[in-house]
Amino acid sequence: MKHRQVFPFSAIVGQEKMKLGLILNAINPKLSGVLIRGEKGTAKSTAVRALAALLPEIEVVKDCPFRCDPRQPAKLCPECRERLGDGGELPAALETMRVVDLPINATEDRVVGTLDLEHAIQKGEKRFEPGVLAEANRGILYVDEVNLLDDHIVDVLLDSAAMGVNTVEREGVSYTHPAEFILVGTMNPEEGELRPQLLDRFGLCVQIAGIREQQQRVEIVKRWAEFETDPQAMADKWSDEERDIADKILRAKKVLGEVEIGDDILMRIANISIALGVDGHRSDLVMMKAAKTIAAFSGRPVVRPDDVDASVDIALAHRMRRRPFEDVILDGKSVETLINERISKKAQSRY
Repeated sequence: MKHRQVFPFSAIVGQEKMKLGLILNAINPKLSGVLIRGEKGTAKSTAVRALAALLPEIEVVKDCPFRCDPRQPAKLCPECRERLGDGGELPAALETMRVVDLPINATEDRVVGTLDLEHAIQKGEKRFEPGVLAEANRGILYVDEVNLLDDHIVDVLLDSAAMGVNTVEREGVSYTHPAEFILVGTMNPEEGELRPQLLDRFGLCVQIAGIREQQQRVEIVKRWAEFETDPQAMADKWSDEERDIADKILRAKKVLGEVEIGDDILMRIANISIALGVDGHRSDLVMMKAAKTIAAFSGRPVVRPDDVDASVDIALAHRMRRRPFEDVILDGKSVETLINERISKKAQSRY
């Protein structure tokens, strides 16, 4: 594993839910991203860049602006497909996991890319200028203060995160390229909220706050001082822990498709969503995917009830109805209580 000069992921003190949300999306990008809600100075951007440093290098088509995977012909960009179709070979290279920052003032053209219509009309050829979504393909797209972006831009990001492709259409000319990325959005709720329709489309959501425990705060300061003094020594000190997490992520990615989930577990997921009064069915799907990913990360071939319970807070808290200024806090005990109440009410209704 190649180390870069970033703060080690495993050395981040506390913020376990944030780290779990990031790891789950690294294993399973189909979770559609994670939104991290919390005050400034709580290691949000540090954790994202530390995660990228944990992940292995990826094989890409050399000189391709979309960093296409030469082993995935079905997901190639138009230019790579054309090169392959002409009987040519796709030269490969290894690149590190990329973190692409989305500027807060980004326009739609900057995000999705632009088509040169004049060139298309005169030459009969499509000329596409890649945007942020192209840069982020097979990497991490980091959107700080996502709540301050135009709703339409957020919609475009979420669509691409869900579909894995980006399509640009102008005056009857269209261009489609792969856009698979780990979407990480951060926001400070004091600066405004996302519309519920957009909030719901983030697969996971984590609420974080500054650590109040004295010893942990002291440890944060000491570790950061170590890193600033000698980043390489800090990386060496935490290399075993970093390697352990990286290996677990790699193993989980390999076995994720083989993880089984029984009907009893799906019934538990349904009971939780019903008991918590969550609208729609996205909550059930996200909990199912998250529970399977947690099981894979833990090295288990079958989902257990505690895998579901571990996903409830990060999968449902942002989807529950709440009154103004009301924070929703979920834990294993309250979930079990709600499920039992639901079962009890259902039994009483039969008599």
